[in-house]
Amino acid sequence: MSKDSRVDMTTGAIAPKLLSLSWPLVAGNLLQTLYNLADVFWVGRVSAEAVAAVSLMFPTTWMFISTAMGITAATIALVSQHVGAGEDREADHIVGQTILLTLTVSIALTILGFIFRAPLLTLIGAKGAVYTEALAYIEVIFLSLPLTFLFFAFRAALQGAGDTKTAMWLMVVSAGLNVVLDPILILGAGPIAGMGTRGAAIATLIARLFATGAGVYILLRGDWGVQLHLSDLRPDRERLAKLVDIGYPATLDGWARSFSAVVMAAFVARFGPAATAAYGVGVRLMSVSWTVSGAVGQATATGVGQNLGAKTPDRAASVAWTATAATMGLLFAAAGFVLLFPGEAVRLFVDDDAVVTEGITFLRIIAPSWAFFGGVMVIQGAFRGAGVTKASMILSILSRWLLRVPVAIVVAFSWTVTLPVIGSVSGLGWGVDGLWWAFVTGAVGSFVIAVSWFRLGTWRRGILDRPETSATAGDD
Repeated sequence: MSKDSRVDMTTGAIAPKLLSLSWPLVAGNLLQTLYNLADVFWVGRVSAEAVAAVSLMFPTTWMFISTAMGITAATIALVSQHVGAGEDREADHIVGQTILLTLTVSIALTILGFIFRAPLLTLIGAKGAVYTEALAYIEVIFLSLPLTFLFFAFRAALQGAGDTKTAMWLMVVSAGLNVVLDPILILGAGPIAGMGTRGAAIATLIARLFATGAGVYILLRGDWGVQLHLSDLRPDRERLAKLVDIGYPATLDGWARSFSAVVMAAFVARFGPAATAAYGVGVRLMSVSWTVSGAVGQATATGVGQNLGAKTPDRAASVAWTATAATMGLLFAAAGFVLLFPGEAVRLFVDDDAVVTEGITFLRIIAPSWAFFGGVMVIQGAFRGAGVTKASMILSILSRWLLRVPVAIVVAFSWTVTLPVIGSVSGLGWGVDGLWWAFVTGAVGSFVIAVSWFRLGTWRRGILDRPETSATAGDD
């Protein structure tokens, strides 16, 4: 694998190149899911408390991942635009500064995590055996944070240069290593005593150590399109400031999404176990749309960034619209298939009649909106590639916190309040169906806004230091 693995999005047919960039990202997302499933599967052979401990840590670990993704969203935008402009040495310098920033942030989080690990577990409600198992798990996870951040930096650097396959192959080997190590370290084998949740965390640490070590070696070699020069690890205040300025909205974007998921799950739980189980099944089916549209959005970020760097904003817009149309078409087809066999889809996960009935309702209401949800994710990717990460963040907040959650409160629940001047205001009390319609409202409403915003063309200038040109004209 070498520079030949780079995809140049500035020339040639757009659709095949988008596919070439996207499929390794889809595979990488699925492999990340495999990491999580393997841990839960083998930990489940230890005890229910061990499973609860690992599950309880997921929101915390997702916050760390969101932070890493935020920093590296800036890397993808800057590297892709420099590569598109033919400024490979500038792209290399961004890689060095990204490594420096990710190491600084991750080490700081590791230290803070160790200091406050006990209060953190108490805050999120861990008690008794769950607390003990969670503590054993999170202590090792904190140690692995620098490795996690460095791998995200490596993946973003190559992705910005147009190479998504190299990181995917490292993920294949890393995930395989994790799957092999999990039963050995969790349950024990031969002279190795089982370590429960700590064993799961150690398996993850070893797998990430391999992937990160290989990634750093690849960057130092420089045969894959970008190179890490040790001289570029000296702090560059201007570039570090730019990475932070572009990256922090992407971090807040991830936090907004994860916190809203927690809130919606809490709302669903108020309507009983059948609704909660149906929601869990429905979310797993919806994850198909997240996997596909998230990957296409990342590929779109690379394509948009490269074309803005090459001063071809019209082609950048074509990349975004092609990716959006293809993703929505695929998700409309997937939704149509699920709607033909909704009961069978739910029974893949659970065979309880009450859950299946509620799950069918969930799918009939929400599945048609998968395409709109996916379309927003792709357009968000286009904004990130342009370096306009604040737009992507605002769309996430709008979709979830200004549309989905408020609509859920108004439509699903029965309540009455008296307001000055207005008088009495009541919730519609549609029950759990109102929560499903809240998802639809958020998806469709944010899609309309995302399309309108992108058509304004305010993203067309990019983020490289260049004089204003006519490239800021709107899209037709």
